[in-house]
Amino acid sequence: QVQLVESGGGLVQPGGSLRLSCATSGFTLDYYAIGWFRQAPGKQREGLSYITKRSGAAYYADSAKGRFTISRDKADGTVYLQMNDLKPEDTAVYYCAATNTATMDQYDYDYWGQGTQVTVSS
Repeated sequence: QVQLVESGGGLVQPGGSLRLSCATSGFTLDYYAIGWFRQAPGKQREGLSYITKRSGAAYYADSAKGRFTISRDKADGTVYLQMNDLKPEDTAVYYCAATNTATMDQYDYDYWGQGTQVTVSS
């Protein structure tokens, strides 16, 4: 079945960088766009970025634009989120998810990973 597993989270200082990975299985990236979301305690889930299925075009929310970069390795089905210049407000659980469309709307995503914690603190 379709599975997504996030990794790469951890504790990082403000201004630091992390690269998150989303390992996918059970489907091809030709048929599903992959999005990255995050949810901080007490806040709603926020869409950050997604990459489209065929062309691999990247889209970013304002909160991610300029600091975050999404990419993919179609050969092994891995999607990455490179995060630079991290700020304390980036602290959250980060999720990857798969959709048959192309959207930043969380409700259009059918499959989700279990999340990886990112903590930005001195």
